This record gives sequence, C-alpha cells and structure tokens, in this order.
Amino acid sequence: MAPLRMKFVKSATDVDQLPYSKAEIAIVGRSNVGKSSLINALSNHKKLAMVSGTPGRTRLLNLFELLDGGTCMDLPGYGYAATSKSMRASWQKMIEQYLLERDNLEMIICLVDGAIGPTKLDVQMLDWLRANDLPHSVVATKRDKVKSSKWSRRRVDLAEGCQLEPNDIIWVSSSKGTGIDKMRSLINVWLGNK
Repeated sequence: MAPLRMKFVKSATDVDQLPYSKAEIAIVGRSNVGKSSLINALSNHKKLAMVSGTPGRTRLLNLFELLDGGTCMDLPGYGYAATSKSMRASWQKMIEQYLLERDNLEMIICLVDGAIGPTKLDVQMLDWLRANDLPHSVVATKRDKVKSSKWSRRRVDLAEGCQLEPNDIIWVSSSKGTGIDKMRSLINVWLGNK
C-alpha cells in the first residue's frame, strides 16, 4: 500500500489552539515507545516527526495533515521523561483534555512496546480510555525486537496484559516495515478515506 501523504501542520499546548479536522486519529503511548517512528514509517518520510533516543522529546500536541483527508495527532509520551514532575503532570492534563474534548476524534492508537509488554502506565491508559468510552486500538511496536522463539508466548502475554485477545492487537516494526501497510489501510478506513 502507498505511504500516507502527510505534512506537519501545527504544534499546540491546548486543544482549543488546533484547527478544525473532519476526522482525526491520535497516537498515544509511553515515552520512547515509537510514536514518532511510526508516523515516519506510515508516511515513508524519515524526518516528518522528530525521533529521539531521549524520552520526553515530544512535549506538545503535534498535528499532521493527511493529504487524502483527515489529520493525525502525535501526543507527548507518558511515563519517564528527562524533565520535571510538574512538566510531566502538565503533559498528562494536556493529553487528557485533548482526548476528551477533540471533536471528530475517530480512533486513538495506543502503542505498547512489544519487546517488553504493557507497563503499569500502559494498563492505566487503557483502563482510562475504556472508562471514558473512547475508541481505541492497541498497536504493539518493535516487533523486530521479539525473538522468533519467543513470539508466540509474547503475543499471548501482551494481549492478556492489555485484556484483549491476541488477534485484537496489531503488531508493527517501524524499522523493518512489518505491519505498516496494515496500519495505513486501517488509518484510511478510520478517517473515511477508503
């Protein structure tokens, strides 16, 4: 499937600063789970979203436009970041406000590190999304980091940790391209582009 044609639109600190979108997806996950890498893989553009080895580099609501229609939000990561507790708390408030108040939010893509499985913070996020009845899909990143001999067990364990069935989780590797075409197709469906 062809790469998603995307361009950066705007960074904001508040949902009210964002332009209107007819349909939007959001990518959420802990720091360093691979949110920016996934956006780059989906668009086949290495530097569309800033990638860093240091947790907490995404600090704003970063909006991208898909040229075929709709928008994609890259949210700050939750959990450890090389910044103060008060700054992390402000990110949490910003993320929650965005997720609860953004009109036309069609799907929240909740990333979980496939190599280590869901953390306590991932489980809290999934519980929060469910409690607020927000549409979401779980995507396991870093598929290439899971050894073939451990794949079957990891797949089951990760699903159980997320309170889902193994087939409910989409596995991707941004570096190897695994699952990227499937994600592109799903995003087009969620945004009403196909």
